[in-house]
Amino acid sequence: MSNNNCTAVTEFIILGLTDDPTLHVILFVVFLGVYAVTLVGNLTIITLIRNSSQLHTPMYLFLSHLAIVDIGYSSSVTPIMLKNFLLDKTIIPLGGCVAQLFFGVTFGTAECFLLAVMAYDRYMAICNPLLYATSMSTRICTLLLITSYLGACVNAWIFIGCLLNLSFCGPNKINHFFCDYSPLLKLSYSHNDLAEILPATSAGSIIMITVIIILISYAYILFSVLKISSTEGRSKAFSTCTSHLTAVTLFYGTITFIYVMPKSSYSTDENKVVSVFYIVMIPMLNPLIYSLRNNEVKGALRKLMSRKHHFS
Repeated sequence: MSNNNCTAVTEFIILGLTDDPTLHVILFVVFLGVYAVTLVGNLTIITLIRNSSQLHTPMYLFLSHLAIVDIGYSSSVTPIMLKNFLLDKTIIPLGGCVAQLFFGVTFGTAECFLLAVMAYDRYMAICNPLLYATSMSTRICTLLLITSYLGACVNAWIFIGCLLNLSFCGPNKINHFFCDYSPLLKLSYSHNDLAEILPATSAGSIIMITVIIILISYAYILFSVLKISSTEGRSKAFSTCTSHLTAVTLFYGTITFIYVMPKSSYSTDENKVVSVFYIVMIPMLNPLIYSLRNNEVKGALRKLMSRKHHFS
């Protein structure tokens, strides 16, 4: 990790979102609220799906895993961010930085894969309803989930492998609110082309593949829905997709800004704002999107509430 002529960096200082003390207080309260809603919202989705028999379908199985991933994604970053608002200086050891990057990349990548799997599930349900039970059997669903998590871990290990091959000496201030790969690369003493190209290629490929799966799935869904003669049938078929489409648009819209747009066209501050949105805000918005726009989830929630009320 270090050359002979330099002292290896063993810890990093995270500069955070802002150095304004007044903003620190406001942002701490806001993001503490966001994190609480994220945890409550996603745990509610997981509990509902586990306890409601009408939600024991592949679509909701994937949704419960999306909720687990959202909790992990937000939890890999938000606690350190909140700590940064309370302390004058947030110091994170190198090992902690590596761990944070690993979990951030793992959960972020798993979210990409799960959104693609959910699009494929909607395609099978709408375009091949007669084959749905066999094509989305428990075995196939388990296989899709295992593939999603394995792919996420492989991508994370590529990032970590490249990071551990870098040397850090001298500057140790990360101009971000968490240990993201890009600001760490800027601090590195050794300039390694592979460390720049490999993670970008890996992340870019995953974004491209999952976006293509989503686009193809929705192209087929659109053609199938347009063939339905009744307006009611059309809106019913498409209503199962609106929540997923909203989640996909929000997530991919922001990660495209970070990973696809040329680095020279936006500042570090813009990068921070966009990162806040896709790592902190989207995990909070996903359960709201899926519960507010989904009658089955709302029905299951009402049933669970009335059952609790009945027992109390």
